[in-house]
Amino acid sequence: MYTIYHNPRCSKSRQTLQLIEENQKEVTVVEYLKTPLNKDQINELLNLLNISPIEMMRTKEAEFKEQNLKGASDEVLIEAMVNTPKLIERPIVTNATSAVIGRPPENVLTLF
Repeated sequence: MYTIYHNPRCSKSRQTLQLIEENQKEVTVVEYLKTPLNKDQINELLNLLNISPIEMMRTKEAEFKEQNLKGASDEVLIEAMVNTPKLIERPIVTNATSAVIGRPPENVLTLF
């Protein structure tokens, strides 16, 4: 079973979901802008991805600059992702034991 943290307005997210479906994988779609992630969920994704919080963020979003997050601590960055889900990189796909960011969408193939 796979889970995609998805934004249907994002072309990369749509392409990644399509790849999962084309490979006939069961997938749960979580629209994280409608159902924001909590701190524990973000920490779990960071562990599965094996990356730092800044690597899971969309640093070019206006909200990143507005919140003055450049150089912020991991704790502050995680809190920013909880409060501003738009800052989370997309899409993220998990298979319960690991995760990838679907940029490019073909990254998801490493989970199959």
